[in-house]
Amino acid sequence: GEAKAHSRPWARGRHLGQPQGSLTTHVLNTATGLPAARLALRLAQLQEPGAQWRELAQRWTDEDGRCLPLLPPGQAKAGTYKLRFETAEYWESLGYSSFYPFVEVVFTITDPAQKLHIPLLISPYSYTTYRGS
Repeated sequence: GEAKAHSRPWARGRHLGQPQGSLTTHVLNTATGLPAARLALRLAQLQEPGAQWRELAQRWTDEDGRCLPLLPPGQAKAGTYKLRFETAEYWESLGYSSFYPFVEVVFTITDPAQKLHIPLLISPYSYTTYRGS
């Protein structure tokens, strides 16, 4: 019936015209092979000159390990950015301890017009990130 409509995975997210941002992420729990849901993350930009970080966005991952774009289309500027993933709280919520209390991924945007996708693969004792598409 109607109650089941919201549980269809294909009936949400990008298929419903989710805004196409210039910076997206996806977090996968490699210990379970499942998306890392309800994980907090923040985006900051390095203020030049100097070493001050300015926070731009906060998000929580959804059931699919994704969140709304961290930079709306047209909002990216060339510079150095940092994605901070609060992994300790995530693992604690699952009953695990984590070797890494948080993961910070620092990257440079050289062409603000390009779409950037930065996935993160996590387990209690490792993490991997790469430039996705």
